[in-house]
Order: sequence, then C-alpha cells, then structure tokens
Amino acid sequence: MKRLITLLFILTAVFKLSAHAGDLDSLKQKLQVTSDSLKGPIYTQIAAYYLTYDTVSTRRMRYYFQTEALNYTMLALHSYSNYNDTLGLRTSFNALAKVYRSQHKFSQAKWFILQSNTISRQRKDTLNIINSLIELAAIKSDIKDYKLSKKDLNDALALSLKTHDPKKESVVQIGYAELYRKMNDYDKAAEAIKRHEFLEDSLTHITIDSIAKVAAADSIKIKKQDSVIAKKKVYTSNSKRRPMLRSARHITSLSVSSPQLLFSSL
Repeated sequence: MKRLITLLFILTAVFKLSAHAGDLDSLKQKLQVTSDSLKGPIYTQIAAYYLTYDTVSTRRMRYYFQTEALNYTMLALHSYSNYNDTLGLRTSFNALAKVYRSQHKFSQAKWFILQSNTISRQRKDTLNIINSLIELAAIKSDIKDYKLSKKDLNDALALSLKTHDPKKESVVQIGYAELYRKMNDYDKAAEAIKRHEFLEDSLTHITIDSIAKVAAADSIKIKKQDSVIAKKKVYTSNSKRRPMLRSARHITSLSVSSPQLLFSSL
C-alpha cells in the first residue's frame, strides 16, 4: 500500500512538472509573436516559473532556476521601464530582491526592495509599503543590522495598526520573532509568536462568524423563497379547483331543481 501511495505521489509530481514545462514552452513561443510593448507580463510569467526554485531538490538545478529567474525578470524590468509601468516594475523589484537575498547578495537585495518601497509610497499603497518594510527588515537582519531591522518592523507595525489590519500585524509579529531569535532574545521572540497566534485565532473566529452570518442569511433567504413557492402552489391549486367547484355547484343545482320540473310537467 505504501509503495502504491509513493508511486502515485511520484506520478502526480511528474505530471505537474510536465504541465508546468508545457506552459513554459507555450509562453516562450508566445514571445515570438508578441509585440515588444506586451512582452513584459510574459517575461514575468516565465520568471514566476523559475522563482519556484525553493521546490527544486538539487543545488545545481536550484542555481539554474535562480539564474533564469534573474534573466527573465531583468527582461521584464526593461520592458516595464520603457513603458513606465510602475506596477510591473514593482513586481520585478520584489522578484529580484527575493533571488538576491537567497544568493546572500544582500546589497543588491536591499537596493531592489527599496525601489519597491519607493513605488508603493508614491502610489500611497499602504499594504505593499508594509510588505516591503517586512522584507527590508529581514534583509537587514540577515546582515546583523538589528537596530535598523527593528526600526523597519516598528514602521510596518505602526502602519498595520493605523489601517486596522490584523492580518498584516500578524505577519509583522513573525518578523519580530525572527529578529529576536537572531538576537538571542528568546523571551521577546516568544512574546511575538504569542501575539501572532492570538491575532491568527482572532482572524479565524472572525472568518467563522462571517461564514455563520452568511449561512444564516442564506437560510432566511431560502425559507422566504420556499414560503413564496408554497403560496404560489396553493394559489395555483385553488385557481384550478374553482372551475371544478363551479361545475359541481351547477350540477348540484340542476339535480335539486329537476324534481320540480318533472312535477310541473305532470
């Protein structure tokens, strides 16, 4: 049984890889017939395939995926730059920061995530400002710049509280926990994890309550619909019975009056 499960798992994995490879070939072929102004998103999609390097088992293949991710992201970056596509640029900056951080090229990673942060600030996109601050804090923590890392997390926390976004605050708390672990301050790391778990539990309860409210509203709606349908059925049934009742009454009136007619004829 175990062998069968393992075999099925392997076959599923191979099928997924084949499907992804087919999509990749299709995207690369699409580049050949797409105008330059529309190539940016295609480059980004191809780069996204290679950005899954964390799922690759061998170091050599992982490095190949990272190299291809950088190549196609750079192509996308140039395309977006030519047409001043700031959202495309930000996506590229985030991807480049991720790969360079994985390769321990922290100066490049920090520069690109700062560009992403700048675009988000220009667009007043608070959600992505928080995201970039969390990533920037992680990069600074990697190079043991703990003081500035904490400052970025404090800024991210302040924004999440200001916008009443407990989901983002939860992510910020994970950032704090990772920072404090690197600083060997395990008590504060535990406090951050505790706060993170509290927020996650709260979000779960909110989700459950929302689902319950929707279900209750749907139930009331269904009952109302059933009531309307039942009333229509009663009305339809009564409408059909009325002609029959009239006919029955007519026959009854005739049967009552017929003896009188016979007597009068005699």
